[in-house]
Amino acid sequence: MSAAPPERETSERFDIGIAIRREVAGSAYVDQALANADDMTWPLQELVTEYCWGTVWARPQLCRRERSLLNLAMLTALNRPHEVKVHIRGALNNGLTREEIIEVFLQTAIYCGIPAAIDSVRIAQALFKEIDGEPDGGDEQ
Repeated sequence: MSAAPPERETSERFDIGIAIRREVAGSAYVDQALANADDMTWPLQELVTEYCWGTVWARPQLCRRERSLLNLAMLTALNRPHEVKVHIRGALNNGLTREEIIEVFLQTAIYCGIPAAIDSVRIAQALFKEIDGEPDGGDEQ
């Protein structure tokens, strides 16, 4: 699938961003997000791809691994479970171990609150089981 529907023009920054977005979040996720974009939601997809991925994630001052650590902590603090799940997968793609991901959530428990950290650990636990091909046992925390 192409980076955007053929009728849409994209910028060089978009093209840089879409490549990074695919490497971090995975092509399947990005393809679905772009395929679901319509005239109302395309501007947000374009903004996210150009500025989040094509500008900030493309900066060399922090590596992707470090950006993943930050994102997991911030998304936990903001209580954004959908994005936590996307960025857990991205963190794995960026070289973080499962143990390091859980450590991020332990750290956020202290500074952002235990309920937020518990939710992120649950999301990680379910995603790890999905990746391992195991059934999700439900809410065990």
